[in-house]
Amino acid sequence: MQPIRKHDEDVTEEQSTTTRATRMKPGERRVHILQTLAAMLEAPKTEKITTAALAARIGVSEAALYRHFASKAQMFEGLIEFIEQTLFGLINQIVAKESNGVLQARAIALTLLNFSAKNPGMTRVLTCEALVGEHQRLTERVNQLLERVEASLKQCLRLGLMDASNRNEPNLNPIPLPADYDPVVRASLLLSYIVGRWHRYVRSGFTRAPIEHADAQLRLILQ
Repeated sequence: MQPIRKHDEDVTEEQSTTTRATRMKPGERRVHILQTLAAMLEAPKTEKITTAALAARIGVSEAALYRHFASKAQMFEGLIEFIEQTLFGLINQIVAKESNGVLQARAIALTLLNFSAKNPGMTRVLTCEALVGEHQRLTERVNQLLERVEASLKQCLRLGLMDASNRNEPNLNPIPLPADYDPVVRASLLLSYIVGRWHRYVRSGFTRAPIEHADAQLRLILQ
């Protein structure tokens, strides 16, 4: 019988080369893991997601997941970080383009609602529904994100009130506001409205659009 060792080595080397050619880079694999996790969260009646289920969906071993994330909590932290960077990137664009504070707040609210509509899985993270039973620091991280959003809304509405108080300025086009207008109270109410819309979207199995009747409702809240 002829030895087959050399042939086997050639085949193994060829397979290894092919694997290396198609293997994702570490950063790409991390992104793919987070995208898959977000996609799994989009199931309306999803059960608690395990690393075993996530690995099976991706087609790798659990050990392969842990080469990129030390724990499932780190995976959720990665999602929260992505959400935060995306939302505040959009908020900064709004503030840079729109000079009126009330309209800034309105645009931010609509952006947050539209983000939810386009990313149902991430909405479950923002409502913390997907974080039940996970590490407490994840919920705290989401709360910190929402506090940043509320701070941005307060700043916008303070600017809107300042504009409304300077109606004689020729370069301003202020929106009339009530004499007792309180930016802090309005910002808190606006954030509660947004979060409530997120929760309704999740509870409805992603059938009740967060943006439904938003224009009319935002006018009532902001003016």
